[in-house]
This record gives sequence, structure tokens and C-alpha cells, in this order.
Amino acid sequence: MVSAPDRNALGMLIRKLESIATLTDAERQAVRSLPIRIHNLNARRDIVRDGDQPTQCCLILDGWACRYKLLSQGKRQILLFQIPGDILDLQGLHIHTMDHSLATLTKAVVAFIPHESLRELMARHPGLATAFWRDTLIDAGIFREWLVSMGRRSAFEHVAHLFCELYLKLQAVGLAGNFRCPLPITQTDLADALGLTPVHINRVLKEMRGRTLITLRSNALVIEAWDELLRISEFDPAYLQREKQAVG
Repeated sequence: MVSAPDRNALGMLIRKLESIATLTDAERQAVRSLPIRIHNLNARRDIVRDGDQPTQCCLILDGWACRYKLLSQGKRQILLFQIPGDILDLQGLHIHTMDHSLATLTKAVVAFIPHESLRELMARHPGLATAFWRDTLIDAGIFREWLVSMGRRSAFEHVAHLFCELYLKLQAVGLAGNFRCPLPITQTDLADALGLTPVHINRVLKEMRGRTLITLRSNALVIEAWDELLRISEFDPAYLQREKQAVG
């Protein structure tokens, strides 16, 4: 049975949507009225597997997750890091068989929203349908930037670009500020996302710290030289399509 709406939990989704679109009071109320089931998940647990045919979407309320593909030899390619406020699998509304897997990277709290409820919401509120569509298009923009980084940026530039992206995404949902943000992932996770080895990631992070570009401590990233990271990685935040572009 689907639970009653959790207005506080769905506030995270509203905050995410308002970082990329303008919502009316009626649209906010409609989102708050969505029925959800909340689950607490352990780290390193699959939420949806490649080949599944889910009937619900997953919203992250707390913790980090990722999209990934697993090759037959056991090699993992992380396709996207997912943070609170993200709905991981909106494409499941229209593409019924998953072509990749979703998993938690840390302990996480997630909310499952039935596809039927989301379809009804979008039918009643075309503005929300546009906002969700915009969210999937932004994901596509992120995929393109990751592809450019894989093919043309150096390892150092690639890591710098990713750190800029993660900071701005976390800032948009109120989880980062003053150039400090959580980074509760391992060097192996970074390696699997960037197509590098953990040893190479370790060297890049050591060089970044040595050049006083970043500080890493207690699962947190502190960007000490934001403008320099932007310059090194040629980072242009336009692909994130944020309504408010202030940084700090």
C-alpha cells in the first residue's frame, strides 16, 4: 500500500525543481500531495537493476546514489552521481525496461513514487511536466559534459570539472555553501566515474591539495581556489540550467 504524502520529504523535490524552473503555489501543493513510500537503505545496495521494469520512481531524500553499468568482467562504469532531491529514473515513465542500474553509495533515505501518480500529476499540471522534462534534459547535458571529459580533458581537468559540477548541484538544493560541500564517496567511486584507476585519482587529489586548490577532510570537499578550478577545467555552468547562478 502507498503511504500518505510526506510534505517535509517532498519539500526536497520542490527545492530541486525550483533550482531549474519556476513553480506556482498550486504546483508546489500538487507535489506535496504525491503519495510516497519512504525506505532507509544501506550503502552499496542496488535500488533498480539493469533489465528491471519498475513501476515507481525513486527520489533521494538523504545520502548519495549513482547510475552505473556493470560489464561481464565485473568492471563498473558510474554514469552519474545522484544527490538529495534527484529523481533517479524519470525515464522509466516512458522507457519501460531499465538499461542501467541504480545503487546507493552511502546510507540513504529514498522515497518511491508510483508512476501512475506522477503521470496524473503531469497531466493535471503541464508546468510540472515541463519541469520534469527539463530535469531529464539537464541530465543529458551532464552526460555530454562527462563524455567530453572522458575523451578530451586530462585527468586533472576531469576531476576539477567534476568538483565544480558537484558543488553547484549541491548548492542548488541547499547542501553546499562557502565553497564547501559533502563528498561522501571513495576514490574507487571517483575512479569508476572518471574512467581512471584509484591510484591515478590519488595522485590527482594529492596534486590538487599540493597546489592549494582543494582540501578534503571528513567526507567534505573545500574548494580553496574556485576561479582557478574553473580556469583549469574550462568549466561553464550553463549546461546545469540553474535559475540562479550565484556562487559562493
